[in-house]
Amino acid sequence: MKSIKAFVKQNTVAVIAFFAALITAFFVPPDAEYLGYFDFKTLTCLFCVLAVVCALRNINFFYILARKTVTLFKNTRMCILALVYITFIGSMIIANDMALLTFLPLGYFVLDSTDMKKHMAFTFIMQNIAANLGGMLTPFGNPQNLYLYTKFNISNSEFIKIMLLPFLIAIAIITICCLFVKKEPLSLPDEKVTIDKKKVIIYMILFALSVLIVFRGIPYQLGLVVIPLVLLFMDRKALKMVDYSLLMTFVFFFIFSGNMSRIEVVRNVFEFLLSKSTLLVSILSCQIISNVPSAILLSQFTTNYPQLLVGVNIGGVGTLIASLASLITFREYSKHNPGSTGYYLRQFMIYNLAFLIVLTFVMSIVL
Repeated sequence: MKSIKAFVKQNTVAVIAFFAALITAFFVPPDAEYLGYFDFKTLTCLFCVLAVVCALRNINFFYILARKTVTLFKNTRMCILALVYITFIGSMIIANDMALLTFLPLGYFVLDSTDMKKHMAFTFIMQNIAANLGGMLTPFGNPQNLYLYTKFNISNSEFIKIMLLPFLIAIAIITICCLFVKKEPLSLPDEKVTIDKKKVIIYMILFALSVLIVFRGIPYQLGLVVIPLVLLFMDRKALKMVDYSLLMTFVFFFIFSGNMSRIEVVRNVFEFLLSKSTLLVSILSCQIISNVPSAILLSQFTTNYPQLLVGVNIGGVGTLIASLASLITFREYSKHNPGSTGYYLRQFMIYNLAFLIVLTFVMSIVL
């Protein structure tokens, strides 16, 4: 019994996702269409990045990068701003989930190495918001963007024109929040840390391979073969360290979202509500079934893609399941701070709802 309780406590989100999928399976019994629920490319990218990040961690890559960050920026406010901006920019280039997988470990190493873990909840929350809102400016920054960009054949210039205002507002609010962090000097004791440069080069090539999968430069199947094969010889421990619970969480949420989209009464309700306000309905839908499935579901019943696009992007902030990328942040925080997840969730809701209210109010006037 103790082992079961420990497992549930350690994998709370995965357990919730499992039961959510199980409940919807009673309404939509398993069939061949279930295979269409899964975004295998996303799952492959998650696995590959998790594995490469673990390998980089094992050679002190993030620790050395953290030391350089502290040396350059010297105080808590500037370090946190740097971490958040890096995540923000990264989400535009390598997608929100990959940006978090890459830069959350850096945030942990900076704060842990300088005995500033008291700022970890705030930093992780800001990085999470930065990843979800930074990615909205580019078609490949968020998964739902790529889907809507393709479905409605939106031009690059129109896409940026639609998303530029909420993007700029997000930058402004994030910066203001971070400026309230008290300036405290950061320092690290002198320490000689070595790193295997050969492994760094190889692991960065593997990371680049994961990025190419996102841009459809190479088939995701190739990455799924090459990366585990290389790590099998160079760092087998990294493969064991991969957070497989997080991968299963995504699998369960794919099932839940897919089933929700096939329940007739749900579809009828959305069709009625969308005729009232596509923007508000898409934002609220994200809070319940996440932004990616909301984009897929709601796009079947509206041609108002500007409001839908904005809605499923700013709707990524809010509840923990509003964006699946938020699960990455929660899992990473819980791993390092198992005793303060309640505090994190309270702070998460306060900041996310504040961002959501401001962005919704402004965009409802503009659109």
